[in-house]
Amino acid sequence: MKIYDVVAIGELNVDVIMNRINGEPEVGKEKFAKDMILTLGSSTAIFAANIAALGAKTGFVGMIGKDSFGQLITNSLTEKGVDTSMLIQHSTAPSGATIVLNYNEDRANVTYQGTMDIMSFSDIDKSIFDKTKHIHISSIFMQSGIKRDLIEILEFAKLKNVTTSLDTQWDPLEEWDFDYKQILPLVSAFLPNEKELKLLTRSASLEEAIEKVKPFINTCIIKRGSKGSLLISQNGETNEQTALLNKEVVDAIGAGDSFNSGFIYQFVKGLNNIECQQFGNLTGALNTTASGGTGAFCSKEKIKKTAKEKFNQDISWL
Repeated sequence: MKIYDVVAIGELNVDVIMNRINGEPEVGKEKFAKDMILTLGSSTAIFAANIAALGAKTGFVGMIGKDSFGQLITNSLTEKGVDTSMLIQHSTAPSGATIVLNYNEDRANVTYQGTMDIMSFSDIDKSIFDKTKHIHISSIFMQSGIKRDLIEILEFAKLKNVTTSLDTQWDPLEEWDFDYKQILPLVSAFLPNEKELKLLTRSASLEEAIEKVKPFINTCIIKRGSKGSLLISQNGETNEQTALLNKEVVDAIGAGDSFNSGFIYQFVKGLNNIECQQFGNLTGALNTTASGGTGAFCSKEKIKKTAKEKFNQDISWL
């Protein structure tokens, strides 16, 4: 019997978000930020918190330190309805943290990995794969242990008849070491953004990148920001979905992770790819209406209200 709709496996950190910054940082100089938020960070945690807010039964497997940041992470996930009983607490290493300098729809990040870089497949209780319908993995370049063991994790999920999704996210080292020919056939839903897909495939254009991954994907949804998203699949299905644009963007931190949460929420319910993509576009847009990656996903009622008022989308079924 499956306890969870989704289990997220991945990195955990806090975000220290600086908004309304007086210019870009310069070495040897100091700038003012007029707003600061200390909040739950990490792409995988934002995904988990938001898909739980949508109503999916969600668990998290990740590693934290025995520190105040680790407690904030645990409390924040719990408050969002995510089961934190599977979190692994490291005895000596500190929890990770990211400083986010936010500039409208873009940002500059500096991350201390801490426990994010330690966890590997050997740390994970394998019975988890019997308890969930779906596994989501993100930010593999932040996690050397998970990146090293990625194929083993995906193969084990396939053995257990568990569907999977993957969003590699940005590579801070910009090496883009990713064996897509071997990895993508094991992934049910691949969720890159346009720039990352081109770098992962070492392609000059999106069209070239698509041609390279097309023989190996099951379903791939390419996030394109204000251009919306592009769906391609193994059976030749394609769909270009226009973005739902917010004219009063608060910030875009976690918008891609929120897209992932919407897509996978529908995916685990068995809806078709285009319906999943449409809801992903909406949840990505909803993300931009509040600060931080989870601010727009406080409750189902708020989600439904904002969807109607900001984007004229009726999701009363949620």
